[in-house]
Amino acid sequence: MNDFSESKAQAFAQKMTGILNYGALNLSMGLGYRTGLFDVLDRIAQPTTAEHIAEEAGLSKRYIQEWLGVMVCGGIVELSRDRDGRDLFFLPPEHAGLITRRAGQANMGVYTQETPLLAQAAYDRVAQGFATGQGVDYENYADFQAFMAQLADAKHRQTLVESFLPSVAEGRIQAALQNGIQVCDVGCGRGTAALLMAQAFPASRILALDIDPQALAMGQNEAARLGLSNIRFIHQDAADIAGDQEWMDCFDYVTAFDAIHDQPHPEKTLQGILGMLKPGGLLSMVDIAASSRLADNADHPLGPFLYTVSLMHCMPVGLTDNGAGLGMMWGRQKAVAMLEQAGFTDISVREIPGDPFNLHFQAAKP
Repeated sequence: MNDFSESKAQAFAQKMTGILNYGALNLSMGLGYRTGLFDVLDRIAQPTTAEHIAEEAGLSKRYIQEWLGVMVCGGIVELSRDRDGRDLFFLPPEHAGLITRRAGQANMGVYTQETPLLAQAAYDRVAQGFATGQGVDYENYADFQAFMAQLADAKHRQTLVESFLPSVAEGRIQAALQNGIQVCDVGCGRGTAALLMAQAFPASRILALDIDPQALAMGQNEAARLGLSNIRFIHQDAADIAGDQEWMDCFDYVTAFDAIHDQPHPEKTLQGILGMLKPGGLLSMVDIAASSRLADNADHPLGPFLYTVSLMHCMPVGLTDNGAGLGMMWGRQKAVAMLEQAGFTDISVREIPGDPFNLHFQAAKP
């Protein structure tokens, strides 16, 4: 081995050390977020003992001691000692502002749960898929879907009515919603976005579509609890709507939040949405902010994370039923091309304020 090769090997060995450390750190941070330990440390707001942290959290001191070892070595929590030589632990406010529940839109701690949940749900099945090429059924991801629903709930509640909808079509959609239009949310999950629209715009009629009966039932129950009469939940695959006269020209506005890239047959789904829209109707498709070219994503600050989520969930789900398996990182160029192929016009791609993960693909039916 020459000097150059040896130097390259040493550099890669250092990189591997970092990968192993940070992979393990993510796992432990996910536990800290799930158990509320980061929030407890943030609330204490000063160097303190493991015993005090355990008392405040109502959790096992021994588990917390081991977890704190990870956090100190990982540079998340600072270590000091009191006059009696006892270890003290402190979460700096600069760290807490990014990994606690109070962080709001800036909260990155919540995402530490994604990889562990995906591994728990589908690690073996994805490994088998490398050999078989088969997808992984949506039903295998119950815990992960619940997590993603909570994530979407928080995001929609913060931004949908206050900032996103006012930005669509230079405010025309918001005005139309106030006057009363027909709206469909495709891939609604538990229906948070649809419910928020139904609450905010009582003159409009909202239809929420999904293929998950349990999620739909939760949405229906919430609508009943809120006393909403202008929303319905329907078990329906949008890919099966294309060409169905019953669904033609029904809606003024259709939304699809992070839903299209998971579809086994996204081209049929987009064709179905086009058919559902009235002439001149508008689609808001919110999907991942990425390029369709791998080389353009190589320097993406969250590239490895996003591709891993896609590998473990989005792509396998999209491969079911001999599907396309687009994956999360299908990218802007492919998304626009597929919208054009489906027959949409006036396609624009817009950044979403406060949401670095997604883009707003706005498109119209001729």
